[in-house]
Amino acid sequence: MSQKTMEVVKNLDIKRYMGRWYEIASFPSRFQPRNGVNTRATYTLNEDGTVHVLNETFTDGKRGFIEGTAYKADPQSDEAKLKVKFYVPPFLPIIPIVGDYWVLHLDDDYQYALIGQPSRNYLWVLCRQTHMDDEIYNQLVQKAKDEGYDVSKLHKTPQSDPPPEGDDTPKDAKGIWWIKSLLGM
Repeated sequence: MSQKTMEVVKNLDIKRYMGRWYEIASFPSRFQPRNGVNTRATYTLNEDGTVHVLNETFTDGKRGFIEGTAYKADPQSDEAKLKVKFYVPPFLPIIPIVGDYWVLHLDDDYQYALIGQPSRNYLWVLCRQTHMDDEIYNQLVQKAKDEGYDVSKLHKTPQSDPPPEGDDTPKDAKGIWWIKSLLGM
């Protein structure tokens, strides 16, 4: 069955998009631990126009994280289609993994976003706050469904309020969470 082309946000104001986003829900992926909580992403604009990406998740009280770089897939396009490059495993950065990061929906105030990619195997609901209003959440889920996503796979991410401070928690320095998640443990 052929799927329609996904609608993607146009003219993304990258500076306004920077900062911290909390994961409200996502499709489970092998790149994240299954029991991860307080998952979040922090974006920082680099001088060359690329974006520094810091993805964090907490498992059993320990902070796991991976860093990467995001950049426009097509610099000439006005569509918010980005590529994100991570090096794995995080403690031995030798293999670049590049993924698509398409902003499918973003409110006018840049407070919540729906992120997907062309295969429709990955989906994220992000918010500037640790919790999202149910009505907004349901609208984003409907938007994802309209774009051809199997929203039954969406898994809500537990977020504590207030969120943990990254530097105050013990680090999962060996990147074990990444290996475990890759092996499906």
